Amino acid sequence: QVQLVDSGGGSVQPGGSLRLSCAASGDSVGSHCTGWFRQAPGKDREGVAFIDGRGITTYDASVKGRFTLTRDNAKNSLYLQMNSLNPDDTAMYYCAARSGSICGQLVTRNFGYWGQGTQVTVSS
Repeated sequence: QVQLVDSGGGSVQPGGSLRLSCAASGDSVGSHCTGWFRQAPGKDREGVAFIDGRGITTYDASVKGRFTLTRDNAKNSLYLQMNSLNPDDTAMYYCAARSGSICGQLVTRNFGYWGQGTQVTVSS
């Protein structure tokens, strides 16, 4: 069992930056495929960025080059650095983990552990 608590969301102007955090307990984040989903009102939850047990990262095309996912095994935490934010990034962001260290298909049904969500709003 792994418990996840995400934080760091807020309101920012277009072009701004935010850093989301995900604190894990109960197990080591390095033992799981972990990452972030996001969901905007009226839209499906979509995968944003993920890191597997080997430390290999995968990004959705919409955020690649702007977002950076890192893992700090000593702190048992994940971080999502989000730069050059635009209004399309507005969503509830959820930290998530699956049981194994291999990420596989990045769909919500494969992830059994979830943070409570943190809201990111990008507007003028």
